[in-house]
Amino acid sequence: MSKNEKIYYENFKDAVERNRKKIPSVYKELKAAGVKYILSSWIDLHGIPKSKPVPMTDFEPLCLGKGPQFAVHSISFVPELTPADSDQVMLPDLDAVFICPWDTTTAIIFADLFWEDKPYNVCPRQALKRAMQKAQDAGYKGMAGIEPEFIAMKYDENGEAVKAIDNDPVNGIRPRRQAFGYDVEHTLDSMHFLKELIDILNDLGWMIHDVVAEGAYSQFELDFHYTNLLEMGDRLVFLRILLKEIAKKHNMFITFMPKPTIGDWRSGAHINFSMVDKNGKNIFDGGNKWSKESIFAVGGLMKHAEAITSITCSTVNSYNGLVPRVGGFEGGTVTWAPTNITYGHNNRSAQFRLPQNRYCIENRAADMTMNVYLALSMTISAAIEGIENKIHPGEPTDQDLYNMSESEFKKLGIKRLPRNLLAAIEALKNDKLTDEVLGLVMKKSLLAYKNDEWERYHQAVTDWEVKEYLRLY
Repeated sequence: MSKNEKIYYENFKDAVERNRKKIPSVYKELKAAGVKYILSSWIDLHGIPKSKPVPMTDFEPLCLGKGPQFAVHSISFVPELTPADSDQVMLPDLDAVFICPWDTTTAIIFADLFWEDKPYNVCPRQALKRAMQKAQDAGYKGMAGIEPEFIAMKYDENGEAVKAIDNDPVNGIRPRRQAFGYDVEHTLDSMHFLKELIDILNDLGWMIHDVVAEGAYSQFELDFHYTNLLEMGDRLVFLRILLKEIAKKHNMFITFMPKPTIGDWRSGAHINFSMVDKNGKNIFDGGNKWSKESIFAVGGLMKHAEAITSITCSTVNSYNGLVPRVGGFEGGTVTWAPTNITYGHNNRSAQFRLPQNRYCIENRAADMTMNVYLALSMTISAAIEGIENKIHPGEPTDQDLYNMSESEFKKLGIKRLPRNLLAAIEALKNDKLTDEVLGLVMKKSLLAYKNDEWERYHQAVTDWEVKEYLRLY
């Protein structure tokens, strides 16, 4: 993507013409690789890709918007349209082509949705393109790196889901102090899976830097290079598919659920965000110090932190991880998860961290359940608002937030992150920036679904409730 290239198209015809120029070269590349089947995939409200496979013989019509159409509103939690309305047209983005490493006869191409010749108003990928276009018009380009964490699991002989890579007895004596995190033995036990991932991600050109055995048993993090926001969004969605497919080859499955058990470390997906100007210079780098633009960007992010968190931590389960301490925790009691809306220099207990080794803003309140396109849309939009309006976030909090009292928080004006999904979606509802970034129709749909999720959660009776109350009252 060149720095002056148009990203967002207001009408279907212009977007088709953009594709027309690229069809011959992409077709040649795919045929040479042996691709026979195309999954042109649009993104639903949850950030999950959907598709209809087509043969390579239909590649050109597909790229010209003459491929499969979808009644997106029938399955994607967007009830504003009816069975009497037009279907959505999917247009593949020929800058987002991924040949599947586990089956090189198949390629996934991420797509944008149009409806009646306009960008569909419940297309998260289009929302990100719109935010990126607005940023580009203002002279900025967003860059992001994401740190995906996940747990590899398997089914035991009783059909129960258990950790896939865990050689310690379930009911025997277990190491108490973070046995899995960074451990060489456990890493070696995992290399049959990790080696394949490292090779694949390097072959994709993602420049993987390392793989981390995280604190929970069978939990891992992949660290690969940053890129522009749209490419990073596409990579994260493709990575979720890739991880699941490679795990199946090893009789495992991958969960991105942030907190599958009480004692586990939370699986997060920290967003590392920076911005460059028209010359490609990182505007957060003030010459061996953080620039004033970076501090104002933090101010914008903090202003909209609760609404952003409703998207980056999108499930009921997400908020089980945003707590300071957990009893029975593998490796101590503090979680290293963010709990308060503040920022600090290399402070991993704050929501926004200014790292010591790079000029980017790390949002630690994010996990793999997020719709990454909406998350990045809100991130760049809030940062630009902060810069343009010179929103100062106040002084940094460079101390351990887990050991601060409520009175100290009050004195410093530090707010707690939303404690549950309901609080987060209430913040989303009242945040005016989301009206612009998501659009009123997509925002209404997202709120409707998340309110329904919250209500359904409260209709369930958990094991904890039974143990706590059944014989007490």
